[in-house]
Amino acid sequence: MPADLGKIDTICFRAWLADRAKRNLEHKSTARALSSLRGFYKFIAHKYDIQNDAIGLISSPKVPRKLSKAIETYEVAEMKDAITAIDSKDPWLASRDWALVTLLFGCGLRISEALSLKVKDIINHPDTLRIIGKGQKERIVPVLPAVHTAIAKYLSESPFNDDPSKPLFRSVRGLPMSARMAEKVVENLRTYLQLPDYVTPHALRHTFATALLAGGADLRSLQELLGHASLSTTQLYTKVNMAEINNIYAHAHPFAKNTPNDK
Repeated sequence: MPADLGKIDTICFRAWLADRAKRNLEHKSTARALSSLRGFYKFIAHKYDIQNDAIGLISSPKVPRKLSKAIETYEVAEMKDAITAIDSKDPWLASRDWALVTLLFGCGLRISEALSLKVKDIINHPDTLRIIGKGQKERIVPVLPAVHTAIAKYLSESPFNDDPSKPLFRSVRGLPMSARMAEKVVENLRTYLQLPDYVTPHALRHTFATALLAGGADLRSLQELLGHASLSTTQLYTKVNMAEINNIYAHAHPFAKNTPNDK
């Protein structure tokens, strides 16, 4: 009977969870199933006035947080020539896309943070950038010479740099560049260079972080640079594959050493 749904107690729900664990089902899958079950109980409570308080007492299984993989530094370097080839008909777009990649990799910004920058934030070649991140948390990040070089070239070629108060990154129509447009830039690079699916704008930020950690940066400093509210989030970077760390360490952060030559 439908009314029996309201009589299911926490023992039954926990037995169901235990059965899923016994069958080695992933925690993420079980968390989704439990979320669906909660939604179902909300529906029958609203539609049929069948209440079950026990479902609210069941905690979701803890889902391990996964960290995206870092990109090989030589693959980042290859992106410049790839961008030039992809945007060969619009050189200023090639400069824009390379400036975006350089900013994400060189400063470790989130894509939303990079796209929120205004022209006036960068035109005077500041040594640091004031970034407003998640939760309106402010942080200061250093700007490498290579980042300035890439952005200066882009601004010199962009047809939309007349107003310093406008967004730094603009679309072909002069509108603010969207996150989807930025993702598409990296998707095109991934296809052109035949890179793995994990190569995303966020992977550039991750590569920045793992490079600094491998180079000796302490977790507190890295937390400040990345704008993490919790140190536990930053500590995820200590769990990356050590072979990956050693490879990045051997190469160091290329933009901190050399400014790529403009083409």
